[in-house]
Amino acid sequence: MGVMEIIGIAGSVSLLAGWRLYLSIFATGLAMRLGALPLPEHLQSLDALANPWVMGVAAIAALAEFFADKVMWLDSAWDAIHTFVRPLGGALLALAIVDPSDPATQVVAFLLGGGAALTAHAGKAGARGMVNASPEPVSNVAVSTVEDVATAGLLYAAYEYPYVAGGIALFLLALVIWLIWMARKIVRSLFRRKPAEPQS
Repeated sequence: MGVMEIIGIAGSVSLLAGWRLYLSIFATGLAMRLGALPLPEHLQSLDALANPWVMGVAAIAALAEFFADKVMWLDSAWDAIHTFVRPLGGALLALAIVDPSDPATQVVAFLLGGGAALTAHAGKAGARGMVNASPEPVSNVAVSTVEDVATAGLLYAAYEYPYVAGGIALFLLALVIWLIWMARKIVRSLFRRKPAEPQS
């Protein structure tokens, strides 16, 4: 596996961890345990994710996140709590993917993985804040379900087709930047609104 594919996988997984950390861990471990995701020798350090205890904890946390993420404003509280957890998880996942014999690469992977997860988390939290401001609750469930499906599908694609993992990472990064830009634009427009003048 080439350097670009490894960087692409690390970037994709880190960005997806910023959306769904526990699902990323559980899905990777499950695919490995079932043999559906045969990893090359270089990525055998990810075998820890297939540990039954790790998978059990990740499954419980993913289930809790699945339901918490569907409830208006509870999802924002969950995101606030995970502002520190997701970047650290994304950094550790990226660290597990890169070559352990090169400490400099590991430091870079840790920093970039954490930054990517934090960026994805910020985009998700900002977008969900906008969705929560809408009057109808159906959009909250719809957006959350799309995030669930997209995370599982893109994670599978990144591991199954490592040569397109870089493209997946770039797509996710562009999407996250767009979400942050849209959230910023909406917040600025809300603060620019002038209060209605009292009628005499």
